[in-house]
This record gives sequence, C-alpha cells and structure tokens, in this order.
Amino acid sequence: MALHPSLLLLLLIFDRLSAARHVSVQTGGSITFPCSYDLNHINHVKYWCQGLGWDVCSYVVRTDHPKSSGKTSISDDINKRIFTVTMTDLVSRDYGNYRCVVEINGGTDFMIQRFYLSVTPGTPELYVEQQEVTGVEGGSITVCCYYSNSGDMKWCRMGGDCVSGNSGTLNGTSVTLMRTSDANNRKVLTVTMSGLKMENTDWYWCRVGELEMPVHITVSQQTATQRTSKITSTTQDPTPQQPSASPTAEPVQTDNTSQGAEGNMEEVHQRSIDVKVLLISLGMLVVVTAGILVTWNMWRRHKDNKAKDQTTNNSVDPFPEAEDDVTYSTVILQHKTQLKGQTKSAEPDDYVVYSSLALQVTTQRAAAAQ
Repeated sequence: MALHPSLLLLLLIFDRLSAARHVSVQTGGSITFPCSYDLNHINHVKYWCQGLGWDVCSYVVRTDHPKSSGKTSISDDINKRIFTVTMTDLVSRDYGNYRCVVEINGGTDFMIQRFYLSVTPGTPELYVEQQEVTGVEGGSITVCCYYSNSGDMKWCRMGGDCVSGNSGTLNGTSVTLMRTSDANNRKVLTVTMSGLKMENTDWYWCRVGELEMPVHITVSQQTATQRTSKITSTTQDPTPQQPSASPTAEPVQTDNTSQGAEGNMEEVHQRSIDVKVLLISLGMLVVVTAGILVTWNMWRRHKDNKAKDQTTNNSVDPFPEAEDDVTYSTVILQHKTQLKGQTKSAEPDDYVVYSSLALQVTTQRAAAAQ
C-alpha cells in the first residue's frame, strides 16, 4: 500500500527536523553557524544553501563566489578545517532549513550538517549574549546560557564529547554546570571551564532540550604582565575565595581575556630583552676571563726570569783555583809573636807551628838554595 503524498511529506519533514540542530534567534539579531569538514575536503568548494531537500536547496553563499550575499557571509579556515556562515539582521522570513555542504566535482555533494533556524519577535527560548568567548592558558572562562524551555542540559564540543549533570572533563579540562537564576529571574545554565589549554580553542554547543546554541572559545597564551600579576595575587592572597551559592546571584564572568596579537608582541619584546642581557653578561665574562689569563701569563714569565737569574749567580765560583805547584794544608795556630823587623826571607820563629807538610817543603827549598 502506497503512502499518501501528504503523509510522505510529513515524514520527510519530521526526518529533516529530527536530524537538524534547532537554533532560535530574536528578530534583528545575528547568528554564526560552524561547519567542520574532513582533511580530504580542504580544497573543495563549500556552500550554504536553504531548502528542505537537495532538489530545492538553493545557494545562499559559496566559498568561491559569492562569499557574501545580502545579510549572509561565509568564511573558510583551512587550517582548522572549519567554515562558518554568519547571518545578521534576521527577520521572520529568514526562518527555515539550512545546510552546510561540500561540493564534489563529478559526484554527489556531501552534506555536513543541517540546521533549523527559528526567528522569534520575543526572547528566544535559548540564547547567549556573546557567541565569542576568550580566555588565557591556565585560566578559566564562564559562559551563560539563558533558557526558558526544559530538557536535558549539556555542554558539548563540536564533533566531540559532552558534559551533562554537574561536572565533567573535556580533553583534560574541568567543566562545571550550574543552574541558577539571575536578578531578572532569567534561568541560567552557567558553564565554567577551568585549567584552559591551547587545544581547547574550538566551537562548543550549549544544549537545553532540543535547542542548541553554538559558542566559540579562544584560548591565548598568557602575557608577561598577566604572569606577574598572577604570581603577585597568589602571594598576597593565597586563600581562594569561595563562590556565592545564592540562587539569585548574578553570574560573574572571569576576566581572563588577553590582548591577542598585542600580548604576543609584548612577550616577544620581553624575550628579546632577555637575550640582550644574556649576551652582555657573556661578553663581560669573556673580557674578565681574558684579563685574568693575561695577568697570570705575565706573572709566570716574571717568576721564570727571576729563577734564571738566581741560577746564573749561583754558578759563579767565588774562589779562584790555586796554582798547581802550591799545596795547602790545614794549619793549627798555637801561638804567634808578631814579627818585627824581619824580611820576607826570614826564617820562621820558634813560636809558630806549621804543618809538617809545609815545614818539609820549606826545608827542602832552603837546602837547595845553599
């Protein structure tokens, strides 16, 4: 039995809506839709079309042309493999089904994701005040999802896992979910991500029941000023403050925003200063070391020259050699009377005692003379 065309159409509509992400925006507002794709689709054309089926899905914008059309624009980040579509100044006739599609030349185009957009003149059932939230590495961020509908509440990473209940982790980062009300009696799902890492930069979905809202988290490196401020605050106030448990307390968003490129340039400048200080210190060390080596070398030379002079002086014999025909002997003087009036040839007196060797020589010389 064939199905009635109207019933077939209803089944088709139900199938489309059940598989699509439902996003609600207030009239006059704007919304950005993220669409991620595989590595093998980097060089392909991507496009955003409106319509329920392939045969009635008409182009709105494309990554080749047109990249913008009226209130809609498209941007492709091939490094992150994500293309985004932004729609602004929405009106009621903008509602309907939209698709993220990758164009396949010579084949069937590949649909990435379906969205159902509803535009309401009043407050949407689920919304965030900002779709772009920034934080710093090691810090935390807070996202407030305002809702009026009911259903399961989750915080999910695009293409990844979800956290439900009160707490959990996503890629090693702590996530807490807290349901409160603000001063205006708006119901708030407060999502806090702590211990941020650079790899936490991505698109996330705040989900309550069948409604979802995309939020982009950007994590930047801490600047030198932020690191110093963090160390100072930790030293002055080591006791962490306890968060307020009041159900009507206004959610406080942690101020961990960075200055982007300006902060990076400040860090690069600080590193260049550190390198200059290091080079100056090394230069001074080289100069001092060279001075010490020169002084030590001069002192060694002076010491060697002094040692050579002492060796030369010690090698000189202060006593000349005696004549070969003279023989000396030790003489022990017993008593000597000064000679008076004697010549050099006078005989030795009786009071002088000479060695036997000297006396013998004297006697022999006297005999020879006679």
